[in-house]
Amino acid sequence: MTSNPVIAIIGRPNVGKSTLFNRIAGKQKAIVIDEPGATRDRNYIDCVWQDKAFTLIDTGGFEPASEDEIYIQMREQTNLAIEEADSIIFLMDGSEGLTASDMEISRLLRGKDKNVYHVANKVDGEKHENLLVDFYRLGIDDIHAISAQHGLGINELLSAVTELFPSLNEKKQSDDTQIKIAIVGKPNVGKSSLINLLSGKNRTIANAIPGTTRDAIDLPLKVHGKHYLLIDTAGIRKKNKISLTLEKYSVIQALKSINRCNVALVLIDAEEGITEQDA
Repeated sequence: MTSNPVIAIIGRPNVGKSTLFNRIAGKQKAIVIDEPGATRDRNYIDCVWQDKAFTLIDTGGFEPASEDEIYIQMREQTNLAIEEADSIIFLMDGSEGLTASDMEISRLLRGKDKNVYHVANKVDGEKHENLLVDFYRLGIDDIHAISAQHGLGINELLSAVTELFPSLNEKKQSDDTQIKIAIVGKPNVGKSSLINLLSGKNRTIANAIPGTTRDAIDLPLKVHGKHYLLIDTAGIRKKNKISLTLEKYSVIQALKSINRCNVALVLIDAEEGITEQDA
C-alpha cells in the first residue's frame, strides 16, 4: 500500500462523489452516470496537488437505512474506506439542501477520529448558495461550496484538505516499477472473490448477482517487497447481450484496463468449462 495520506470521499448516492473523484484525479476513471449506485466498490488513485501527494478513494453511495443487500455491502465498503482514510470529504448535494441521510452520515463521522471536511456540491448559483445555511444545522464551523461538474471551488477545497500533508520532495514512486494485473472474464466467475483472496481483505463486493462490480477497481498490493496493482473489472459479455447504458460503460472500463495492464488474467468458471464467451 502507498504511504501517502489517504482522502476518502463519502456521501449518500448521487451527490457527485465520482464526478469529484474524476475532477481531482484529472481523468475519467470512475463511472459517472445519473443513476444511484453506479459506484459500488472503493476506487483508488494516487494524486499530486501543489507538491502534496495523496491517495484518493471514491466510495459507493452510503444509504444508512436501506436494507437492500447491495446497499448493506456498499455501507461495509464505505466503513472500510473511512477506517483507511486520514481525511474525509463528506459530500452533500447543495441543490437539495440537508437530508435525513446526510444527518445520519454526519452522526457516524462524528464518532470517528478523522479530519472531516463538509462539502456542498452542485452549488452553481445564488439559488443554491441560499441553501448552504441549512447545512450548519449539523453543528459545523465551515461548509465548502463547490461544483464538481464545472470545477468551481475545487482548488480551495484541495488547499484546505491537503494543508497539513507533507511535501512531495521528489519522492514519487515510479509507476513503471508497479506490475499491473487485470482480472478479466465474463460476469460472475469470481473475479472479485479472487481479488479479496489475494489481497487478504474484503476489498471489493463479491456477490452472486452478475454485474456486482461496475468500475474497474485499482487495488495496490505489496508481496515480498514487490509492488503490484490488481485491477478488478466488470464482467464482459457479448455486444449483443449488453443492454443497459451503465453496463456498456462498465465494459468499456474493463477493456481500457486490459490496454493499460502488464498482465491480463482471464478467469474461467471451472464448473462450466471454457465457453464461447471465454474464447
